[in-house]
Amino acid sequence: MRNRWLAPAGLAAAALVVAACGSSSSSGGSGGSGSSPAAHGSSSTLDAGTVNGAKLLVNGKGLTVYWFALDTLNKSNCNGSCLQYWPPVPGPATAMAGVKGTLGVITRSNGAKQATWNGHPLYTYIADTAGTAKGNGLNLSGGVWHDIVLSGTSAPAPSQSSSGGGGYGY
Repeated sequence: MRNRWLAPAGLAAAALVVAACGSSSSSGGSGGSGSSPAAHGSSSTLDAGTVNGAKLLVNGKGLTVYWFALDTLNKSNCNGSCLQYWPPVPGPATAMAGVKGTLGVITRSNGAKQATWNGHPLYTYIADTAGTAKGNGLNLSGGVWHDIVLSGTSAPAPSQSSSGGGGYGY
């Protein structure tokens, strides 16, 4: 089932935009049912990892950690099918050496704890493997996703055009 992200880019992007517009609770968290964070190998340990020459925030499995432009401080707006592509990093999280910033935790409406960094809810991206940042700069689920740069320059955003047309950055 992990290969669902390989669907035609236009259809997948449209479906994510529509599905990501779920409501969120006023308790500081938001929820929805989606794949478990553990299903993507998330860990509650955060570290500094090198991706394309930059020091980025990564989880214990070496997966790049992201924040979502539509989230507000201490509140996630990634719900429903968004969670299938962007699993929340479980909270609370522990910082390893080299991780600067304030770690926290929010409670999603389903009761799950999600880690935050400087108030931003944290996620991994289903298409990443250790040492990659394929989700950086993607405009999916209704907003743009950003890696968290600890030093250096952000990982390059995916190309917004391709020789095959479409321009969806896949």
